[in-house]
Amino acid sequence: MQVRLLSAVSLGLCLLCAAAVSAQAQSLFDPDGRYSGGQANRRYELFGGASYVGAIRRETVAAPGNYEPGTIIVNTSERRLYLVQDRGTALKYGIGVGRVGFTWAGTTKVVAQKEWPDWTPPSQMLARRPDLPRFMKGGPENPLGARAMYLGSSLYRIHGSNEPETIGQAVSSGCFRLLNDDVIDLYDRVRVGAKVVVVR
Repeated sequence: MQVRLLSAVSLGLCLLCAAAVSAQAQSLFDPDGRYSGGQANRRYELFGGASYVGAIRRETVAAPGNYEPGTIIVNTSERRLYLVQDRGTALKYGIGVGRVGFTWAGTTKVVAQKEWPDWTPPSQMLARRPDLPRFMKGGPENPLGARAMYLGSSLYRIHGSNEPETIGQAVSSGCFRLLNDDVIDLYDRVRVGAKVVVVR
C-alpha cells in the first residue's frame, strides 16, 4: 500500500515538474503573450499544451451556410470568423470587430497578404487620433500583429493583434483582428483571391 502511495506521489511530482518546464519554455518563445491571449491570462495544462483563460478557442464547426470551400465568413454580431472547408465544415475563430459607427457588411475578396506588415494609419484615423505614429514598422509592437490580409480596395484588413484582450470585443475602426496564433493559422490556409462575406 505504501509503495503504491509513494509511486503515485512520485508520478504527481514528475508531472508538475514537466508542466513547469513546459510553462517556462512557452514563456521564452512568447514572453508577453502576444501570440496566444496574454501572459496574465495564461494557465497551463499537463497534457495538450497551454490554454488561456477567457480566450476564444479555434474550433471546427458546421459551415454557416452554403459557401464554397476557402470562403471567409465574418459575422460581426457573433464576433466570429469562419473559414469554410470541405464536407460542410468550417474553422471558427474569435475576432475583434468594428466599434459602433465602424461596422460594415458586404462581399469582397483578399487582394494581398503580408507577414509582419508595416502600418501607416490612414488620414481618417489620424484626424481622430493625431497622437498616432505616421508609420510603424512591422513587428511585435505593431497593432496589425503577425499577419494581415487586405480586403478589396478598402482600408480594411483581417489581421493579428498585439492586444489579445480585445478579441471578442467591438473596438476597431472596421478591421477584423485575431489572436496572432489564430491569424497565422488562417493566413496559411487562405489564398489571394479568396471570397470574403461580411454579415452583421
